[in-house]
Amino acid sequence: MDRLLEITVGDLLDQMADRYPDHDAVLYTDRPFRKTYSEFRDICNTVAKGFMAMGVKKGDHVAIWATNYPEWLITMFAAAKIGAVLVTVNTNYKIFELEYLLRQSDSHTLVLIDGFKDCNYVEILNELCPELKNSKPGELNNPSLPFLKNVVYIGDSVQPGMFNWRDLYEMAQEVSDEELRRVQSSLNVHEVVNMQYTSGTTGFPKGVMLTHYNIVNNGKCIGDCMNFTHEDKLCIPVPFFHCFGCVLAVMACVTHGTTMVPVDYFQPLKVMEAIQNENCTAVHGVPTMFIAMLEHPDFKKFAFPRLRTGIMAGSPCPIKVMKQVVDLMGMKEITIAYGQTEASPVCTQTRVHDSIELRVSTVGRALPFIETKVVDPNTNQEVPCGVPGEFVVRGYNVMKGYYKMPEATAQAIDEDGWLHTGDLATVDENGYYKITGRIKDMIIRGGENIYPKEIEEFLYTHPAVKDVQVIGVPSKQYGEEVMACIILKEGACTTEEEIKEYVKSHMARHKTPKYVKFMESFPMTASGKIQKYKMREAAIEELNLQDAASIETA
Repeated sequence: MDRLLEITVGDLLDQMADRYPDHDAVLYTDRPFRKTYSEFRDICNTVAKGFMAMGVKKGDHVAIWATNYPEWLITMFAAAKIGAVLVTVNTNYKIFELEYLLRQSDSHTLVLIDGFKDCNYVEILNELCPELKNSKPGELNNPSLPFLKNVVYIGDSVQPGMFNWRDLYEMAQEVSDEELRRVQSSLNVHEVVNMQYTSGTTGFPKGVMLTHYNIVNNGKCIGDCMNFTHEDKLCIPVPFFHCFGCVLAVMACVTHGTTMVPVDYFQPLKVMEAIQNENCTAVHGVPTMFIAMLEHPDFKKFAFPRLRTGIMAGSPCPIKVMKQVVDLMGMKEITIAYGQTEASPVCTQTRVHDSIELRVSTVGRALPFIETKVVDPNTNQEVPCGVPGEFVVRGYNVMKGYYKMPEATAQAIDEDGWLHTGDLATVDENGYYKITGRIKDMIIRGGENIYPKEIEEFLYTHPAVKDVQVIGVPSKQYGEEVMACIILKEGACTTEEEIKEYVKSHMARHKTPKYVKFMESFPMTASGKIQKYKMREAAIEELNLQDAASIETA
């Protein structure tokens, strides 16, 4: 890629449909949805016209609340073609979070499925908008959500006050192809196409405004790092609502004519079946997803002869897991990517030819056309190689800003255009970065800086440990103490004392956990990010450290 692409998301799909008309674009293994690039483009055009007939205009916000349904993908490209902004809704949201998002985002249209896991989306929406049941579809009038007019239901039944997804196909007949082309050709690559709400591992989620230019170019660079071509097939078990699914997967595929093999939501058996049955060459996932597949009792029954690459991201990858993925799954060209939603999201990525050592110990080097550096968080001055500081980034991938939050935007992006990530990093002389934690996650015990990742990596080497997260908890004496939260392997047994001794005999004394907690699972966001702040809150409660915590915040 010798220059950045100046093309909108809708035009990109058209370009690929012209280039690879009969090539598979989307293949689902659990439902009858298998479309070539030209067939997929035609469906997106029809739904785009359906949205126009429904009154969705350029600049309107279309929210989608669904797992990895075909309709999610169609909505993404249909909205992009008419200049609407896709607002992605976390599939784990309940009523409080949904109300916040719909109100804060000024969403005009909501597309939704029945529900997911313990969430009934239809019930939640009816509770939030009691007038919906007595409204005519398209005429919702809720005082607390003044922008919301349309609700589109994906399902077989008829829901009062809602359009059905099928209605879009009928309504499309009211709009000519010329009208769609006219709107699509009026769009600018620097207009917002996507609003991703940050996971909210701290505070209220913020709407990150991403442009066509942001996500098309990030997707292209990400796919280039994996040597993607139209002959590749990517299995996508990561959620579309998150940048991992939307950009690292969907946009990386569409910029290369690669085939998408989505899985509705992550289930290890379904993912392994999809990889095997569709002969996938790539799969994405967070480390916990790869661990779940590798440790599945049926893992050895599957064969992945063409699997070669993909991305592991979202949280630090244990060295042992990476080696198993390479040796047992055949992913010799797997890459590691690092970034955040505000950066569209990928800033650095390893390359397929990088050594296994670089792929397990770093998050790679900067993508093309992006500037990256490590600065002292207090002075903003660049620090030398090997010295920890804050990772900052500047370039085409930096968001337009947070929706309706100018102050938060100004805090995140400085006057020189550098996005401050809040992540601690070091860089070596070859430009390879290591992420050593969040600035907020760093534990300061008696003046000593302790990086949780270092202790976590070491504890992964204990034979009984399946997964581990290290957090800081308040201490009157030292400010903070180290706590190790551990998930044991099935059938394994160890004690708190043994874990402490294991660290103490191999690492500096101040890194030895004062507390060890054995857990069944870690609290997570729907996109697979571990919520350390929730573990910290629970620990303060369980260990009666409220007094120490109040000293800390005073």
